[in-house]
Amino acid sequence: MSVWRQLLWPTVFTLICGAILVSLGFWQLHRLAWKEGLLAQIAARADAPPVALPEQATWASLKTLNYDYRHVALGGRFVYADTVLVFVPEGPKDAGPGYLLLTPLRLASGAYIIVNRGYVPTALATKMQYEAAGPADAEVKLTGLMRPPQGRNMFTPPDDPAKGQYFTRDPAAIGAHFHLSPVAPFIIDADATPIADGWPRGGMTERDLPNNHLNYALTWFGLAVGLLGVFVSFVARKFAEASAN
Repeated sequence: MSVWRQLLWPTVFTLICGAILVSLGFWQLHRLAWKEGLLAQIAARADAPPVALPEQATWASLKTLNYDYRHVALGGRFVYADTVLVFVPEGPKDAGPGYLLLTPLRLASGAYIIVNRGYVPTALATKMQYEAAGPADAEVKLTGLMRPPQGRNMFTPPDDPAKGQYFTRDPAAIGAHFHLSPVAPFIIDADATPIADGWPRGGMTERDLPNNHLNYALTWFGLAVGLLGVFVSFVARKFAEASAN
């Protein structure tokens, strides 16, 4: 059998696999450009001066991509008695696992928005859940970032509404438990504000999304180069064997 016939299928295999690896590399570069654009959009929205909330009539038609991380200003009255806890595995750098305090804010229109007032350590969570941060029925004004409801997966523990403990930031579930209506289909992550004892700590919204696409692209391109190197070595060995014979 000639050397060329021996190289036919290895060549076909190398070309197909190489094309796949290179395609995956360019796909990751495309994802890199998309992720960098998304991070820039998040920064632009979150760092912009606060704007008014969307009109209540538009809430049902809001698209997450059009409002996520929008910096808004709002006012109303907190319903402190309906505060719930949402467990988070990591808090600030100087604290461990803890909870987010989510409290309904009643707008002048009568509608409700669930506000994430911030993080509290586990040891303080239950106490602060039932502790009003200000005079009952007092008008408050705040700023924060609009965020979509947090989804669940098969590993998310079930909520315990009776104890006011939740594992996802879901305004519909919280509103339904307390018979609040209408409830906005988004939540507000409150900005950090000076508080006497430091808790709850606002301004904790995660903005640094993972962006490893360049590393992934280099990995796929590297595998393609490695495959080419193996193929070249294989071809050289076959021709050397043929010459020896």
